[in-house]
Amino acid sequence: MFDFRRSAAALIAAAGVAGLFGMPAAEAQTLKAVMHSDVKILDPIWTTAYIQRNFGYMVWDTLFAMDEKFQVKPQMVDKWEVSPDKLTWTFTLRDGLVWSDGKPVTSEDCIASIKRWGAKDSMGQKMMASVAGFEAVDAKTFKMKMKEPYGLVLESLGKPSSNVPFMMPKKTAETPPNQQIKVEDVIGSGPFIFKADEWKPGDKVVFLKNTKYKPRPEPASGLAGGKVVKVDRVEWISMPDVQTQVAALENGEIDMIEAPGVDLLPLLAKDKNIKLFNGNPLGNQYAFRFNTLFKPFDNPKIRHAVMVAFGQEEFLKATIGDPKYYKVCKAPFVCGTPLGSDEGMADVLNQNAAKAKELLKEAGYDGTPVVLMQSTDLAVLTNLAPVAKAQMEAAGLKVEMQSMDWQTLVGRRAKKDPPDKGGWNAFLTSWVAADILNPVMAGFFNASCDKAMFGWPCDAEIEKLRDAFSKETDPVKQKAIAMALQKRWVEAPTHINVGQWYQPSALRSNIDGMLVAPVPVFWNISKK
Repeated sequence: MFDFRRSAAALIAAAGVAGLFGMPAAEAQTLKAVMHSDVKILDPIWTTAYIQRNFGYMVWDTLFAMDEKFQVKPQMVDKWEVSPDKLTWTFTLRDGLVWSDGKPVTSEDCIASIKRWGAKDSMGQKMMASVAGFEAVDAKTFKMKMKEPYGLVLESLGKPSSNVPFMMPKKTAETPPNQQIKVEDVIGSGPFIFKADEWKPGDKVVFLKNTKYKPRPEPASGLAGGKVVKVDRVEWISMPDVQTQVAALENGEIDMIEAPGVDLLPLLAKDKNIKLFNGNPLGNQYAFRFNTLFKPFDNPKIRHAVMVAFGQEEFLKATIGDPKYYKVCKAPFVCGTPLGSDEGMADVLNQNAAKAKELLKEAGYDGTPVVLMQSTDLAVLTNLAPVAKAQMEAAGLKVEMQSMDWQTLVGRRAKKDPPDKGGWNAFLTSWVAADILNPVMAGFFNASCDKAMFGWPCDAEIEKLRDAFSKETDPVKQKAIAMALQKRWVEAPTHINVGQWYQPSALRSNIDGMLVAPVPVFWNISKK
């Protein structure tokens, strides 16, 4: 224990001896966490997978960010203005922003980053469709010129989750959006530095405090405010077995489990050295995603029949189990939010196998098997596919379930190969609620054909309504548009929402400063 009675002279002498012999004057603090998945991909624009999004928040910063009240606040931006005709947005960066290699962040970097993100992300695509062009006024100021007024500019640039518009150096951002960035191009603008030389997929990912990073002066709130790093090093430890995770947390070998198994939460709650923290009160939503390029799901009537066949309760019981941590909720834009409604959904998600069987017959289903990908290494996803298989088979669909780890699934879902040639027909995943609060933000509603997310749905009516929503600023009119879109989506679903659920993290009791945010972030955290 440190003796506070030592004199100032003694402290100075001790520091001098430490420097002389190359010893640290104070022990560096390391925070060790087990995340929900291993890191095998480093590009949070190339994929929407949440582990890559989490990686992105460690390494890169954003122009705007959403606080814990879901309000968009400036982050890298110091000031901005919009012209009276709403056609020119001018952004000026904060002073002192540098990349982790010491070079200054410039307007050109930000323009290139917005373009790459906007080519890939569903919300970005909508915004970019209204953008006429960009102009770098000087090193810190740039303009975004619009073809027409657009109602969601700040909401787009402050999008909290996948895909996040992270700012990257121009060289990195000029990587084609469908091509992954290189390891050597992971040069950050954010609060941590990725230690590429210590990255061992299947073992650990290491981040160091970025001493060149300049936090905002405001207190941290959600994903906004001052990103003040209070530890020297963060290690994400790969530990697939949940029992091993819990034992390591109990023994103090790790400090945090991002997503402990729900069945183990009662055990963890009894340990006085462990605390549970729910940083995402709106929770998450499970989703079944169709590949619309191939039979049978190229037929919207067959997709609708699956929505009739499905019932949420079995999915939630099989994965979460405890009703304390789940909610049956038909609302695609999440229960408890302004657009949360089950309008137009009375006849779907009731697990009506008999009715689904009739609809499949009417749609001309010919027995084509459904290649259903199952993720096996994430506890919150593993049991979803067997439930989907059983409910589809009860309705008369043939299903071939193929098992793989999550990162393999993430790679495979990006491929457009036929299902019998290594492609796929469907898989299940989960969205954090903050990703799906409206039809422009929610990526699985993007029905713009080749520009849509994996699954590539093509529906002109859905896209017309998403366009109308993006240009409307009146909340009442926005809701009317969203409900019209929801009714069309029930007829020709791009995906199916199969329940709302909640995931607390487990922390050692000496960990303070976890933020209420839709993403687990590691600034503001301290170890007592």
